[in-house]
Amino acid sequence: MMTVEQCRAARSLLGWSAQELADRAGIGVATVRRYEGGNPIADVSLEALSGALASAGITLIGADQKSTSGGVGVRLTKPETA
Repeated sequence: MMTVEQCRAARSLLGWSAQELADRAGIGVATVRRYEGGNPIADVSLEALSGALASAGITLIGADQKSTSGGVGVRLTKPETA
């Protein structure tokens, strides 16, 4: 599951506003702001956020996954082509 910090970091890496992420995920900007503020959102909305970020090339690194720094984070990879 994507953390709030991962969401913010991923959006920053992409240079996206909350509105742009909301548009790409097909959800309301208030939902993005609510999630990034630390409040719960519906699972379907969280999946939409994760999917939009993944389509743009974001790879989420979980606590149990290897990374060079060993921490939770995000990795920018080559975006999928449609």
